[in-house]
Amino acid sequence: MAVKTPLPPTYLFSAIVVMVLLHMLFANMEVVPYPWRLLGCAPLLFGIILNLLADKAFKVNHTTVKPFEESTRLITTGVFRYSRHPMYLGMGFILVGIALLLGSLLPFLVIPVFVVSIDVLFIRTEERMLSDKFGDAWEKYQAKVRRWI
Repeated sequence: MAVKTPLPPTYLFSAIVVMVLLHMLFANMEVVPYPWRLLGCAPLLFGIILNLLADKAFKVNHTTVKPFEESTRLITTGVFRYSRHPMYLGMGFILVGIALLLGSLLPFLVIPVFVVSIDVLFIRTEERMLSDKFGDAWEKYQAKVRRWI
């Protein structure tokens, strides 16, 4: 029986849980005092909007949002003009927002772990699949648009 890799939202949720636990265990390691913590609302909201816009683009273009499923279209417009992976970028912004809202040091350490994990577990394979499927169109897009930002 094959083991299925959890989908990216599971990694996002897990990262949030770890961030909150680290904050609760080490809250005395405050690096962002109140009211400056409230600035975390901006990247949090931006990340949510980025995910919603990217998800809508997948639906409008009738292609899959699920990792490792074959895409039927290469999306290069909307938020995909700025990032090849706006949903993962949005998740990163969500984590930055939460870390700021929590205000303690250790939750910030979860962000690079999340980014590297997403890159290794999803992005590399997805980009190989897109290259195989879309060839020159993918190469031109990849040359113009960065992976993250």
